[in-house]
Amino acid sequence: MTTEKIYKIETTLDDESPQVIGYVLERALELGALDAYTVAAQMKKNRPGVLLTLLARAADREVLTRLLLTETTTLGVRVEPSNRVVLKRKVHTVETKYGPIRVKVAAGKAVPEYEDCRSAARRAGVPLRIILQSISLASK
Repeated sequence: MTTEKIYKIETTLDDESPQVIGYVLERALELGALDAYTVAAQMKKNRPGVLLTLLARAADREVLTRLLLTETTTLGVRVEPSNRVVLKRKVHTVETKYGPIRVKVAAGKAVPEYEDCRSAARRAGVPLRIILQSISLASK
């Protein structure tokens, strides 16, 4: 395990289009966010809204903060330092009948790379779960 310093950048939104929120999450990941997610929130005046959270390395903090301030209706964001504990991992490639799939291995866990699985499923025209099953069979 290793511990690294990261930043939690978040804001609450109760007047933003769902399309914009989806776009912002996508852009945040493209710009280096370690994770980007929303959680339903009950806002003041009894309005439904979302808590939008980005996790970022120090080098990406400013650009991701700017993203929230320019692309959403928010007037402010909270930025908090945090510690993240991660397992040391290795990446292996598993050959399946649908092509090679990268798999992260850490502490007895094997997690296939979603993007590889998604691409293989689309290329082969099979459900994603079939690709995931093929990884399990190929690694035995």
